[in-house]
Amino acid sequence: MMNKKQIILPIIVISFGIVSYIGIASLKKPPAEKPPIDTTPLVSVQTVEFKPMTFSVNSYGVVKSKYETEMISQVDGEIVYLSDKFVKGGFISKGETLAKIDPSDYQSNLLDAQAQIATAQAALIQEKANAAVAEQEWSRITEGKPTELSLRKPQLAQAIASLKSAEASLHRAERDLQRTNIIAPYDALISNRNIGLGSYVSRGTALGMLLGTSVAEVRLPLADKEIQFLDQRGAEAQVNLVGNYAGHKNHWLGNIVRSEGVVDSKSRMTYLVAQIDDPYGLKTDKPQLRYGTYVTATINGSNAGDVTIVPRHLVVNGQVAIMDDENKLRYKSVNIIRQEGANVVIDAGLTSGMQLITSALDYPIEGMDVALPADKTLQSEPVDTATDTDLAMGNKE
Repeated sequence: MMNKKQIILPIIVISFGIVSYIGIASLKKPPAEKPPIDTTPLVSVQTVEFKPMTFSVNSYGVVKSKYETEMISQVDGEIVYLSDKFVKGGFISKGETLAKIDPSDYQSNLLDAQAQIATAQAALIQEKANAAVAEQEWSRITEGKPTELSLRKPQLAQAIASLKSAEASLHRAERDLQRTNIIAPYDALISNRNIGLGSYVSRGTALGMLLGTSVAEVRLPLADKEIQFLDQRGAEAQVNLVGNYAGHKNHWLGNIVRSEGVVDSKSRMTYLVAQIDDPYGLKTDKPQLRYGTYVTATINGSNAGDVTIVPRHLVVNGQVAIMDDENKLRYKSVNIIRQEGANVVIDAGLTSGMQLITSALDYPIEGMDVALPADKTLQSEPVDTATDTDLAMGNKE
């Protein structure tokens, strides 16, 4: 049976431990209360601004001459003359002689034709005289009606026909003689030459290729949806062309002159044709727009009115997020009239001065509070002023 000492001693030890723990715990300062943290999400915004805008449509193409002519020989003969300008890359003016074919045979043919004319004219004069004599003799012999044969009318008609045939031969001879001179039909650039001095050509021989220098054209492909942004489907619209010349980018102005009127079966594109005057700058001081140059084109389009441009990724299901005057998130439905690369053009649904939210939110909810970084004061946590020295002194006490 336990004595009183064995019972009281454990109770005293436990009580002393409890009192000691309470005393040590009372020496520690209670933790400082932290202020509540503001969890309002921060957003970045962009002020909506409406401005007048004119649409433009971009395209591309290769510059070509409006007029291309392959010179063909119309007579036979030897090339006896070549112009110094009749070389690849040479410029030649309208009416200049490019080459000459030996005219000797055609000059002889012309003389033969002239002789035939003289013979036919003499025969006609003689036949007219014979017909007049026959008519006089018939009137002295009888008072009856003479036949056409007795008046030599068939012979007269034959003489007239012979004269017309001789005149036709003369015209052919003159024309063939003229064709021995190869004449430029317009101001042109020589694309190539297929003949040389002394070479023999026949009818149908290709002599060379001419490219007109007065007007150039560019075929510009457009997707069907782009045509809606052009007035009158692009008719007479101004075009700004950009291309490289002599190592520098240059600009040329042109106009849409026509549409080809069909949709290409392979590319499904509609082609508009732009025209540029004096592409080689022969009459002006503008830089050369050489044939074969690849150019990008900007076609002036219709007037869009007052619109605003918004990054495309901000529009979700036809709506954008804005921050209202009370710093709350609101969604606005917008009307998109065109997409331009990474942006969209909007003409309705927003007003100037609205704050468009441009930053991403994890869980956006209509009406939730949002804040701007400049307006929100970030509160730092309070620093515990108790130092190791203070704790040591407290423990010592």
